[in-house]
Amino acid sequence: MTIQRLDPEHRMSEAVIYNQTIYYTSVPENLDADAFAQTENALAVIDRILARVGSDKSKVLDATIFITDHANFAAMNQAWDAWVSPGNAPVRCTVLAGLMNPDYKVEIKIIAAL
Repeated sequence: MTIQRLDPEHRMSEAVIYNQTIYYTSVPENLDADAFAQTENALAVIDRILARVGSDKSKVLDATIFITDHANFAAMNQAWDAWVSPGNAPVRCTVLAGLMNPDYKVEIKIIAAL
């Protein structure tokens, strides 16, 4: 089976597809926003990459959400709950972590079927 790397660079690829599965990590683009808006933005970025490869959020199998402050958990969940495909919720965990960019309030890693 072939491994397909989208927009590969020296350090990382935008996404990787293998065995009809896409691996992707989304970070927000709106770094001045609050946790709710950053989560909405990171999820919209996921929507774009999934559409680019012919998939959608109903095919997300697994999500790991990294947040930088426990106080942002409710806001992140509010954005997530509005986005997640009804009846197709993936396996999910949320991790409290220090992210490399201090302006990130959330980062979302997904695995999805094509």
